[in-house]
Amino acid sequence: MARLRDIYKSKVVSELKSEFGYKSPMAVPRMKKIVVSMGVGKALQDKKFLDLAKNDLTMITGQMPLVCQAKKSVSNFKVRQGDKTGLKVTLRGSRMYEFMDRLINLAIPRVRDFRGLNPDGFDGRGNYSMGLTEQSVFPEIDPAKIEFTQGMNITFVTTAKNDNEARKMLDLFGMPFKKS
Repeated sequence: MARLRDIYKSKVVSELKSEFGYKSPMAVPRMKKIVVSMGVGKALQDKKFLDLAKNDLTMITGQMPLVCQAKKSVSNFKVRQGDKTGLKVTLRGSRMYEFMDRLINLAIPRVRDFRGLNPDGFDGRGNYSMGLTEQSVFPEIDPAKIEFTQGMNITFVTTAKNDNEARKMLDLFGMPFKKS
């Protein structure tokens, strides 16, 4: 069983119940899903970049990514409607907790010049988004085999009603937010 799920049940629920005054454990905010996405603009010039990014995202998340297509044509970016321009993976359940554990304890500490996550990444509804500039911070990726660096967006979707509840929950999971 995922380590962070045990931490949620033993520590996070009781802390959030006492701080925000929830009467039922079912009312306590929880993680719904984590969405990991990559915009692969280089795939327009060469399709191998999309395959390389797909392999990296599969190794990082343990799940096959969905290929996203452009919804509109944008002439300035030389993108036509239907072009394959991105990848995304939606993680739920134990895979979500395992990915979150690896992100917090292995990947984020390997980021160069890391000074904490931006606490302004909340959307007002209890969801948090962050970005990574390269995929090599994950231990599954061999830095010697990387042909091009690719960033990714990671969104944590929670059942929290506001940002304070979500920030406290992610703090209790161990997310290293910048101290303001």
